Amino acid sequence: LENIGRSEVVIATHNQESIELAVRLMKERNIDPRSHGVYFAQLLGMADHLSLTLGQGGYKAFKYVPYGPVGYCLPYLIRRAQENADVMAGAQKEMLMLWQELKRRKFVLSA
Repeated sequence: LENIGRSEVVIATHNQESIELAVRLMKERNIDPRSHGVYFAQLLGMADHLSLTLGQGGYKAFKYVPYGPVGYCLPYLIRRAQENADVMAGAQKEMLMLWQELKRRKFVLSA
């Protein structure tokens, strides 16, 4: 992050603590999240709550989709799932957030 302006970086992680650290370091170094140079990325369908929060905060958040023959993509996706043990905890958190939003919308629509 110290060379922003001369380079760009993509922080590709599903780990909330890593994202929070990157955001904190950006603030400490006065890096505007809307400027070019720092991007966040997660696999499509994973850590959506993090991508949404980053986007709402003005950070550049992207979703990526591995493309290619299943024989190449599936081992990659399995490795990502194994490396990200916290993904399952994140999936449970996302399910809870989805249910809360559905309940909120039902309440709003029925009111």
